Amino acid sequence: MSPRPATRPGGRSARVQESVHAAVRELVGETGRAALTVPMVAARAGVTPSTVYRRWGDLQELLSDVAVERLRPETDPVDLGSLRADLDAWAEQFLDEMASPPGRAYIRDALLGDPDGTNAGRCSAYAAEQIDVVLNRATRRGEEAPDTERVMDRVVAPMMYRILFRPDRLDATYARELVRNALDGP
Repeated sequence: MSPRPATRPGGRSARVQESVHAAVRELVGETGRAALTVPMVAARAGVTPSTVYRRWGDLQELLSDVAVERLRPETDPVDLGSLRADLDAWAEQFLDEMASPPGRAYIRDALLGDPDGTNAGRCSAYAAEQIDVVLNRATRRGEEAPDTERVMDRVVAPMMYRILFRPDRLDATYARELVRNALDGP
């Protein structure tokens, strides 16, 4: 399947995306994911099924797009005054959100409807942007901070592996252990 065409920000395209995403979220809440169909989504969104198919290709790609938007952080990480405190708090919140049943469902949907890896890249970029905020804040305070890739490799990657393949030890202690490894490890 060819990649989806780029959409312009704003205008009709943005309104269609917003109404279709809202329809998916509402219908999943009302009927569950298993009962969801493109015609149901289109009817609720006030568009034709062909609009949905043209823009998203199929239901799985639509669910993937909705999941990626749901995984986008809404606020910057909290500022607790130190790199370790900020990163601990961010890692605990990230793990809690991603390991929750809705978080796992969003991760699965984001990856299942992502034949070219674009959505996985967007999700990774969201985490990296959040980490950048924490690291840049620490640098401005005069703290020594690792680079973003180190934190991604030592905090985010192990969390995601455990969430997807070994769902145990998914607690605040594990999150803090990973942060300690990123900040203090070799």
